[in-house]
Order: sequence, then C-alpha cells, then structure tokens
Amino acid sequence: MAELKQYHSLFVKLGLSTSNDAMGRIIKFCSLSPNGHLGYALRVFSTIPNPDTFVYNTIMRGYLQNHQPRNCILLYSQMLEESVIPNNFTFPSVIRACCVDNSVEEGKQVHAHVVKFGLGPDRISQNNLIFMYVNFQSLDEARKVFDVMPLRDVVSWTTLVTGYSQWGFIDDAYNVFDLMPEKNSVSWNAMIASCVQSNRFQEAFALFDKMRMEKVELNKFVAASMLSACTGLGALEQGKWIHKQIEKTGIEVDPKLATSIIDMYCKCGCLEKAFEVFNKLPEKGISSWNCMIGGLAMHGKGEDAIKLFRKMEMEKMVAPDNITFVNLLSACAHSGLIQEGQYFFHYMIHVHNIEPKKEHYGCMVDLLARAGMLEEARKIIDEMPMSPDAGVLGALLGACKIHKNMELGEKIGKRIIELEPGNSGRYVTLANIYANAGRWEDVGNVRKLMNDKGVKKEPGFSIIEMDDGVVNEFIAGGMAHPEAKAIYAKVEQMLESIRLVGYVPYTDAVLHDLVEEEKENPLFYHSEKLAVAYGLLRSKPGETLRITKNLRICRDCHQAIKLISQVFDRHVIIRDRNRFHHFSNGVCSCKDYW
Repeated sequence: MAELKQYHSLFVKLGLSTSNDAMGRIIKFCSLSPNGHLGYALRVFSTIPNPDTFVYNTIMRGYLQNHQPRNCILLYSQMLEESVIPNNFTFPSVIRACCVDNSVEEGKQVHAHVVKFGLGPDRISQNNLIFMYVNFQSLDEARKVFDVMPLRDVVSWTTLVTGYSQWGFIDDAYNVFDLMPEKNSVSWNAMIASCVQSNRFQEAFALFDKMRMEKVELNKFVAASMLSACTGLGALEQGKWIHKQIEKTGIEVDPKLATSIIDMYCKCGCLEKAFEVFNKLPEKGISSWNCMIGGLAMHGKGEDAIKLFRKMEMEKMVAPDNITFVNLLSACAHSGLIQEGQYFFHYMIHVHNIEPKKEHYGCMVDLLARAGMLEEARKIIDEMPMSPDAGVLGALLGACKIHKNMELGEKIGKRIIELEPGNSGRYVTLANIYANAGRWEDVGNVRKLMNDKGVKKEPGFSIIEMDDGVVNEFIAGGMAHPEAKAIYAKVEQMLESIRLVGYVPYTDAVLHDLVEEEKENPLFYHSEKLAVAYGLLRSKPGETLRITKNLRICRDCHQAIKLISQVFDRHVIIRDRNRFHHFSNGVCSCKDYW
C-alpha cells in the first residue's frame, strides 16, 4: 500500500494522474484488493475531475465489499446526476447493495433502470434481480424476471429454487427444479436442503437417490444436508453410509461438516461413534464442543456432559459461549443435577460474563420444576429481566402436569395459550391437568376452545430404521403399513407377555371420562408400540431397535417398553421430542426422570 502511494505521488509529479484509466487502476487496487484501503481510494476518487463509468463501478464495488451498501446506492445516484451512463458492470453491485440495505423502493427503481438502459437481456443483471426480489420476499416479481429472461443459466434456476424454498414454498421450488434443463451440485443441494429445512426428510432421501443415479458428485454441502435428513429421521444406517462416502471420496471435513456428523450420531442414538469422530478431529471448534455436550445432555448423561465441559476449559483452545451453557444446563435438567445446574448458571454470569438469555432461564425453570420445585421455578420466571416466552412457560406447565399442581398449571396454561394460540400441545397439556383433577367440564371447555380456534391436535408418529437402512413410519392406530395385520397381532402378543410380569396400563392421561376397559384401547396402539412390534418381528434377541417419535413418549408406553426390553431381550432406543430413552433389561436410562 505504501509503495502504491509513492507511485501515485510520482504520477502526480509527472502529470500522468489525469488519466481516468490510471486513476481507475489505483482506485481498484485500493478499494478491492485484500491489502487495499477504501479511504485512500476515495481520496484519489475526489481528485478526478470527470470520473467515468469504470471509476464509479470500482468505487461502488469497494463500498459493497466494505459493507457500506447505503453509500454504494448514494454513489449510483450521484453517477446518474453527473450524467455518467451505467453499463452491465454497474448494476450487479447496485442491486446487491439494495438487497443488503433492504432498500425495496430503490431496488425497484434500479430494475427500471436496467430496462431503460437496454440491459434487460444481460444475464448477470437479471440473476441479481431475481436474487434481490427473493430477498425482498417478492416471489411473484422474481418469477416475472425469470420468465422474461431470453437466456437462463443454472444460477437463474437455482436462485429461484432457493427463493421458493427459503420462504416455505417447497412445492413451487420442486416444480421449478423439475424443469431445470441442467442441474449441478449447487442446485441439487438447494432442493435437498429445502426439503430438510421443511422436515420433508423422505423427499430429501428420494432426491438424493436421483442425484446419485445422475452421477452428480457428492460434495460437503450435500453431505451436510443429507446428514441433517438422517438426523431428522433417526436413520443411523443411512448416516453411517454417508459418513463412509465422505471418508472414501476425501471430502474436506470443515467445522460445519464435522458438527453435522457428530450431531447425526448423537441424535441417532450412537454416542460411541459420535465420541469417536469428535476425538479424531485435529482441531475442535466451539460448535463441535457444543454439539458433543448437547448430545450427552439429550441422552441424560449429565455428569459426562460436565466432565467434557471441564475438559474443554482445561484445553483452553476455545472459550465457552451462550450455547455451551444452554447445553450444560439442559444436561443438568435432564439428569436432575439441581445443585450443579444452579452452580453453572452463576458460573456462566460471574466467571464468563455471559448474560443469561431466555434459553438459559428456560433451562433453570425446567431444572427446578422437573424436580418438583415449582414455586422456585415460578420465582425465576417472575424475576426474569425479559418477558418469558412460550418455551420458558412450557417447561413449568409440563412440570405442573407431572406433579399434579392444578392451580398453578391452570394459570400458566391459560397464559401460554394466549402466547401460542396455534400450538395444540399447550391445550392438550392443560386438558391433561384438568383431567388429572377430574374436572371434565374444563377438559371439554379446552377442547371447545381448540375447535373454535381451528387448532388440530398434532398427530403422533414414530419412525424405526432397521439394519437394511429402510425407514418405516407408524401413526397411532394406523393401518397403512403393508404388514399391519402381523404388526397388530404382535402388539397383542407383546402386551399379553408383559402383563405376565406386572404390566398394568397407565390410563390417567387419557382425556375421556370412560370406564377403565375403554381407556386402555387407545393406549395399546400408540405409534411407538406399533414401531416396537414391527422391530420385534424384524430382529433377533440381543439386537437394538432405534425409534424416533415426534412427540413426548407417554408414561404408559414408557412403562410398557421397559418390560418389553426385558421379556423380549432387546435394547430399545427411543428419541422423543425432549430426549433419549435407552431401554434395556427392564430399566430406562432416564431412571423414570423425564
């Protein structure tokens, strides 16, 4: 930079600095090179009496590169006022600046200028306009630009696919993707990632299979998306296969991909493999540490999570952040480590100077409430410096149901329904609290409120993956599975067998004022029982069944599966909405504390 300033001074002395071309090159170096200096470029720019389009374009790119989008837009206005005609290199920078600055009206005007100056056919400008309208959530406008393009490339198609996906229009994204004349790994990943982000995991797998059939090379972005799909389905065998492909093809395992691999193993119930990957990492970033601590938390291994956190501090390679402490406090909550949780909450504040967020308060409420310390949990909510959200209040509401505190549960339940009127789970929990107290009229009122607001109870489903990698899905009472008849027969045999060792259906949570015999039937065909029955049909004694459930496992299924693990000699791992349960030889890893 110092040498360039010397050359510039020499140019001035020799009278060579009046050339727009010479000054433009100096400005380009100063504003765009890694070792450049935008301030100096602006000083040079101010000395040019009649800067041309090239000089303006260079400064605008410099502004954009230095995160000053508003100045880029203002310079474009100055350029027009000086009657300098923009060209095809002008608009990409200005359009991007409008995106970053969220300048909607200016963006529309720039679009008009693209047309006015005869650059409508310019593909790069058009692609940037599609990107701009996608960012403004103006998908109709983005589609109009796309439709009138005389020549589209893979960027045009992929930008529109990503735009529809980003704003939740997955079917529209898929329709565009299906019409693409040429697809590369970026477009495949855009479509696969959109399915994963929308929890349409089966569709992501179907797309991945098509991609492989078309011989598209696996890269780290597609691999990360597919690992997330495996995580969502609990598809361990599929995840193992993708991990092997990453190693086989030599894909660079950057921190993001490493975290995806560890997260997949943790959430598919294979902590040993997660630790193996974690320990082999040459460098462990904060996301890897957080992921491993979080994995231990959801498996109910609170003491191990604390040990790993202590190891992280001893190595002094990375400092814990707010996510680290969310995971650590969650580990304490899942394991009933009350004193440890209280210690780390204060440790986070006073040692690491991390200001607690809602998530930290939510963990503390969960920790105390789960242990039956409901008044202490409520005190935390009352003393929070911010308004509690549905997540914080939900932790207390769930504990009120467990500990049968109807009075507090009613207050919190009504409050949380006002915050989340569309969440069916909140109504169901409040109705359960009323049902436990025998207040059937109030149960009916909650149901009526749900109907009046058009809220539907979220259907429960369970997914089981067998060793062949095939994923089977079950819904409560569903008959869609091709082997439904054999599965239901196995359920009957399964329940009859565990009755002989003391199984008694837990009917307290059934929200109907019915006689005991009628209460039992809905419980027998919960989705996790159907998944376990299918697993018993397809496995041998001593093997492991891995099941993922979208809702919290019910108390009756929890008790039944403990006995099933003993009678049928299976290790059953169930991941529900909150945590993992490892059932083996008649006991669960959660020690009935969940």
